[in-house]
Amino acid sequence: MSLSPLIVLDCDSTTIQDEVIELIADVAGTREQVAEVTERAMRGELDFSESLRERVATLAGTPESVFADAYSRVRLSPGIRELIAEVRDRGGKVGVVSGGFHEVLDPIAQDLGLDFWRANRLEVADGVLTGRTVGPIIDAVAKAEALAEWSAESGIPLSASVAIGDGANDLEMMKVAALGVSYNGKPVVRDQADVSIEDDLARVIPLLDRLG
Repeated sequence: MSLSPLIVLDCDSTTIQDEVIELIADVAGTREQVAEVTERAMRGELDFSESLRERVATLAGTPESVFADAYSRVRLSPGIRELIAEVRDRGGKVGVVSGGFHEVLDPIAQDLGLDFWRANRLEVADGVLTGRTVGPIIDAVAKAEALAEWSAESGIPLSASVAIGDGANDLEMMKVAALGVSYNGKPVVRDQADVSIEDDLARVIPLLDRLG
């Protein structure tokens, strides 16, 4: 059997089937506008940090109860629990790094029993979203840094790491990992990933034997 693996996944449209910012934008009444910007950013046509600021600005004035509402509508991707169970059986670790938001990723992480997770934070004042984020933006470089940091922290070498994502902002962490996997990826991601899979994250399991 290969080395204990470190698997790092994107969150939106990878670990889960949804784009959390679009679930929040449903409540704000800006979903169509937000979805268009998200799509362009994931195709690599827009700078991610700028696109995030633009999308978050449309959420200003939305009550913070939107987080619970968004989480209640999140759908896990097929195969995610099976993949995590297999990584656990191999003595490995699982992390999720997201250009989305801690406010929804935190309960997902608890549900899945993740070892590591990192995301953006939305600023809330007087019970409503301000339309701004707090702290550094989790962009493509920050995702790659998270993978390297979690590799060092867990003692699992990068040669036993897998990065899984669907968008252009996942490409940097795929370069750092031993194996970059496109999951339902945009064309730019399918073109640059080592492996491309569709529909079921359990399809990553046989790939773990390639590591090390």
